[in-house]
This record gives sequence, C-alpha cells and structure tokens, in this order.
Amino acid sequence: MISIKPKENRKPNTSKIDVRKSKVHGSGVFAACDIKKGEKVIEYVGRIVTKDEAEDIADEQLEKSNGHKDCGGVYIFELNKKYDIDGNVSWNPARFINHSCDPNCETEGDDERIWVIALKAIKKGEELSYDYCYDIDNWDEHPCKCGAKSCVGYIVAEKLRGKIKRNVKKV
Repeated sequence: MISIKPKENRKPNTSKIDVRKSKVHGSGVFAACDIKKGEKVIEYVGRIVTKDEAEDIADEQLEKSNGHKDCGGVYIFELNKKYDIDGNVSWNPARFINHSCDPNCETEGDDERIWVIALKAIKKGEELSYDYCYDIDNWDEHPCKCGAKSCVGYIVAEKLRGKIKRNVKKV
C-alpha cells in the first residue's frame, strides 16, 4: 500500500496525439503518427485526490453536466486504494479520449500512473478510444455514440452489454 501521495501535475508526452473535433462526441484524441500494438500512447494525468474528494468532485461534475447531452461528465480515474486522479485539468489531453464498444486502446495502471496502451496497430489520423467500463448503475444515463457493430447504445463494460440488450428489448 502506498503511504505517500503519488506525484501530480505530471505533463504527459503528447507527441503521438492530436486533439480535435470528434464525430463520436465533442473533442477526441487522434493518432499523430502510426502507433504499434502494445505501445504506450499517453499517460492519463491530473490532480491526485483522495477517494472522498473524488466522490465530491464526481457529484459536482455530474450536477454541472445534467441536461447537457454534449457535456463531458466526470474525469475521475481510480489510481489505487487510497487515491484517484481527477483528470479534468488543462494539462490532461487524455481526458478527451472517447469511449468505444470496439476500442483500439485500453488503460493500464499501477499504484502511481495510468497509461493508455494501443490494443492494436493504429494508423495516423485514426481516433483513439477505450472502453470506459462503466458499471450497470444508471446505464440509461450514458448513451453511446461510438457506432461499433457491438454497440448496445449505452456506455457499459463489455461484460455487462448482454444485460443492457435484454433491458433495451423490454422497453
């Protein structure tokens, strides 16, 4: 268990990415060069906050975004048992990576850092995405616009999509 607070305000290397308007949602992150499978693309950075602070921040961000369909919501990432990362900071372009039900990236973390890693080879100009892995709570409040064949219309973890398909058919 970490006894000291991890370093914050770390500036990520942005040489592999560009941020611009996305067809999926708002701003997106695009490959500025070809990226190999397994390559670290960018670090997800931000303010290091306690779990309690993260809950307060998430509640506040959700309150601000209510009623705004195109508004990003919460940029909190679990870091370890004690701390989370509040990625809603100007020096974190990784916060603009959109969800996809058929992602080309994934996130990997240790107790101090979170990386966005390429799941497959990504061509220059291609939009980066990863599965946000949302749980099933309030699933209907998180519509998905990724357009993947496997998309069920809502942002939930892959293992939960079957449950969503059944719920959507009932409606």
